[in-house]
Amino acid sequence: MDYGDRKAVQLDSEPDKALDPSVWRISMVVVLGSLLAQLDATIVNVSLSSLALDLHSTLPTIQWVTSGYLLALTFVLPLNGWLVDRIGGKKLYLWCFSLFTLSSGLCGLAWSTSSLIGFRIAQGVSGGLLAPMAQLMMKRAAGNQFTRIAGYAAFPILLGPLLGPVIAGAILRYASWRWLFVVNVPVGLLAVVLAVRFLPNDEKERTPRQLDWFGLVLLSPGLALMLFGAECSIRRLGISAMIAGGVLLAVFIYVEKRKGERALIDLGQFRSKVFAAASLAQFLSNGVSFAGQMLIPLYLIEACGRSPAEMGWMLAPLGLGMMVTYPSLGFLTERFGSRAVACSGALLAVCATLVLAALASSRIDTLLLLPVLFVRGMGQGAVGLPTMSVAYASIERRHLSMATTTLNIAQRLGGPTLTTLCAIFLASMLERGTANAGLNAWVYGFLMLAALHALTGLAAMVLPPKGAPS
Repeated sequence: MDYGDRKAVQLDSEPDKALDPSVWRISMVVVLGSLLAQLDATIVNVSLSSLALDLHSTLPTIQWVTSGYLLALTFVLPLNGWLVDRIGGKKLYLWCFSLFTLSSGLCGLAWSTSSLIGFRIAQGVSGGLLAPMAQLMMKRAAGNQFTRIAGYAAFPILLGPLLGPVIAGAILRYASWRWLFVVNVPVGLLAVVLAVRFLPNDEKERTPRQLDWFGLVLLSPGLALMLFGAECSIRRLGISAMIAGGVLLAVFIYVEKRKGERALIDLGQFRSKVFAAASLAQFLSNGVSFAGQMLIPLYLIEACGRSPAEMGWMLAPLGLGMMVTYPSLGFLTERFGSRAVACSGALLAVCATLVLAALASSRIDTLLLLPVLFVRGMGQGAVGLPTMSVAYASIERRHLSMATTTLNIAQRLGGPTLTTLCAIFLASMLERGTANAGLNAWVYGFLMLAALHALTGLAAMVLPPKGAPS
């Protein structure tokens, strides 16, 4: 068994013990950054019509307030590992949160569509590094109890997509859209003060290295094109963008695999069977989650005739299921092992999605749909953190910054890739169906979703079992 396999086993065999209070303080500080970045990814969607009216713009143009932010998030992600090694995690976090706070204030002062989009891109550049930074600093602080601390820390982050539209609606009812951004300023200032006070100094863990510019030129545009293509997948431009992004990523892998630790992303990490399997599970888990967020609302609105307002509360059990699962993941992985928990979660998601397929073949039963979505949410929530913990445990501490970047790229690619795949498959099924049998397309769509959950479980099965011999 290689080093990665032994480390992953140690994660599951770590005895239950009390965490130092400083670990909780560190986690809460860094989670605040991830939560704000998540909120800002969704909060603006509700206000696009107000922005277009106030700034005398068109909806296609003002849409770049959201798209520009998301593309900037993706574009800077490959720099995370290099920046942490170069200037240190604490300094990078402080710089990112300071820039995020400043750009939030500037967004609130924007005088035109162009200025707002520009400030949102700056906000995305800083926000794109906050999520991987949170994972890295929690892992460094919590060590082999990462799953336990991350299970609780992820709870407020999960609320981001749910709270974003609610907060935006309340602000727009009583105040200008500018307050969507200005409210970040006092929170950001508080977070910077807390970071200075509580985040540990990690100067000694810096390992400065030269930036792989060629790798950056290939990888960042490749990721951005994949994301942009996924958002425009129904148009020829979107398909072309995804193909171009895929080509850039393929060239990146070909060029970088010989550079070792000098590469922007050390592909040698994937020589560890554990890390490779965990990364694949992260890609599939995040991808099937996003694909479900596309497919289920479409089914409720298009096939079942539900209104967007009804669809909102009908999807609430999905998020609630994830929230119920997360806090217990630390106990479950210590008791049964990461592989058992992740595989059980994938199996639970498969079963729930198959029930959705059965519901799609006949008239929808709301009383059955809501608990099924809750169970599916529980299953989804049980996959991500255990596989992430095993991936980090298979990597030496000095390589954690690189591993964090790699896993976040895998997650970021999974969403648009599998969402686009499911969208294209569903569209082809709808085209083949007749007016009377068109509903069958939704059955096939849910069956494909179940198959993707099953693939996630198969990837998780490669992880080492609890108590395996080293």
